Amino acid sequence: MNQLPILVSAANLTKSPSNVRKASDPVADTQLEANIAAKGIRQNLIGLPVSRKKGHYRIAAGGRRLDAVHRLIEKGIFAADYQVPVLVLSEAKDAIATSLEENFFKLSMSAADTCRAFQDIVQTKGRTPAEIAKRFGLTERFVLGRLRLADLAPCVFDALRDGEISLEVAMAYGSSPDPVRQASVFEELGQGYYRDNVSEIRRQLAQGSYRGSDPKALLVGREAYLAAGGRIDSDLFTDNATEMWIDGDLLSQLASDKLAQAAEAIQEREGFGEIRVVPTTHIAYSATWDLKPVDGEQPPLTEEQEQRLAEIEAELEGFENPVDTDESEEEAEERYDRLNAEYEAIQQRAPILTDEQKASALAYVVIGQDGQPRIDEQLYIAPSAEPVDEDEPSGEDGEIEAASDEEALGQPRISQRLADELAEMKAELLRIHVASDPRFALDLATFTMADAATRKYGSSDLATELRANAPYSRLTGYESGTLAAEEWMKLDAGLDRSWTEHADERDRYDAFCALAEEARAAWFGWSIARTMQAIPAGRTGSRFVDHLGQKLEIDVASWWRPTATNYFDRISKASILSEFEGIGGIELSSRYSASKKHDLALSAEKLFSGALIIEAELKEKALAWLPDAMRFSPLVKLVEDDSEPGASDEDISADAQALPPAEDDDITQAA
Repeated sequence: MNQLPILVSAANLTKSPSNVRKASDPVADTQLEANIAAKGIRQNLIGLPVSRKKGHYRIAAGGRRLDAVHRLIEKGIFAADYQVPVLVLSEAKDAIATSLEENFFKLSMSAADTCRAFQDIVQTKGRTPAEIAKRFGLTERFVLGRLRLADLAPCVFDALRDGEISLEVAMAYGSSPDPVRQASVFEELGQGYYRDNVSEIRRQLAQGSYRGSDPKALLVGREAYLAAGGRIDSDLFTDNATEMWIDGDLLSQLASDKLAQAAEAIQEREGFGEIRVVPTTHIAYSATWDLKPVDGEQPPLTEEQEQRLAEIEAELEGFENPVDTDESEEEAEERYDRLNAEYEAIQQRAPILTDEQKASALAYVVIGQDGQPRIDEQLYIAPSAEPVDEDEPSGEDGEIEAASDEEALGQPRISQRLADELAEMKAELLRIHVASDPRFALDLATFTMADAATRKYGSSDLATELRANAPYSRLTGYESGTLAAEEWMKLDAGLDRSWTEHADERDRYDAFCALAEEARAAWFGWSIARTMQAIPAGRTGSRFVDHLGQKLEIDVASWWRPTATNYFDRISKASILSEFEGIGGIELSSRYSASKKHDLALSAEKLFSGALIIEAELKEKALAWLPDAMRFSPLVKLVEDDSEPGASDEDISADAQALPPAEDDDITQAA
């Protein structure tokens, strides 16, 4: 006959040494405590009677629940005589096995089941996310996040439930509230290279979206955007500035229309010869590099300005012979800087244009950071209209590159910006591999220091900064979104930073030395890896970068694939078709020759990520293909071995140096 549990006062219960669970999780314990506070003990504990203490029991299974009850009694939530159901074991020898059975066979709920459970509680019980959070000891944000995942597109949620994608990937899809958009991106990525790339998923979902604080959004206005049918993604944790405006195409159209109206008013008021609308906050250099600026005449100083300049000069002279005042050193420095700035502003007055100059001038109307239309400060002489080839490659920053039919050695001539971006992504690969191999990093560091000490003029060609300072990047604010960059963030987050919490440097040093060898090795790899510079192919130091990549045996193709954004939109249409021909011959190239440039770039992205349906052999070649700028391999010599007989190495080097240099805006990549 099965024994029934009895009710025992919690004060008479203690945890048994036979309880196999020795470690716990504070967060999980808090959640359990919150649930017990709301609903009480719903599952009996299992205990053994204490000899010579009638009515007292030691709990072999359910120790976490007992601890939670004791804490609730201490907090005054439960009465001191709160009773707990206990199933009393008859045999003490069964205690350990019973405890192990209860803990060992527990199966945590999957994330998908949790999402649906929260959703059911909201729909059937009418509970709010805040009430659910309180009951289960969770944060309201956590509950809201799981509820959002419950509304994922069916194909995405099914993939999460079946274990085909991770919770992290599902959360990336949850960054967009549009299930149609989620399903579209999920289908587009398919089984391709970027299927589990969180950064790429978020990028594609957010494509065309804007923050409420974006200058375009400020220009159009929230009411006008909503009135036009625009959608906004907001929740309890966003405000008008941080919410996402989903319909980017609609917003861009509204912004262009409003800016065009403002441009008409400016044209009528100022009388410029030509006015162009650019719905951005600045003018790209490539849009004006061949335009001649209009230089106006600086207006004479007014009497007030002359007087103010004299006053400032007198104040500035006072800094040379300071007198004792109540002004602090910091306040004095601020006043000095403020006076200098005011002096420069008066001296550099805005030039005045004559009516004739205005009538022949080209003005650009852009969006200010405050969302107001404004005239770009620089005016240009209006050029004669010239047709523009729609297939000419144009980068995301507006750079227009001149495509050549005779690109050097069959490789595309790429802009300096693209060369820098490719070098940055290549350096990311090198950094993550150096950081993951501390022994390699140690050898590299030792060699770099010894080489710098023994060379008279240093060792700048080694492409590293041994002080562990992150090198200067020519790409301010640039984020590649690559798999290597994502892995670097994970590596950085996983470092043991406990030693940094000490204020005294001696304590920090002792705490660092006390770390496990693996933790210190991880810091060493991180310190060395972050110094690696991003050097475009062919520049000083690039050969050493390539050598390191070969030594580490970096498989670039498995880490990085060319996309429309990071490569194909930035080279000419002819270059893309040439790569198609290299993979599938003239037949594959001809199949896409009639495509528009951007459509061709998207097709190239699918081809080289393995998402395009082609023969298995061609797909394998496409997945292995890389632009030369992303390879850790030496560039082909510009001077081949068929040079004149008897030519020495010095002669060949001289011939190579005599070749005409590439233009500043382009870098010729050798095959």
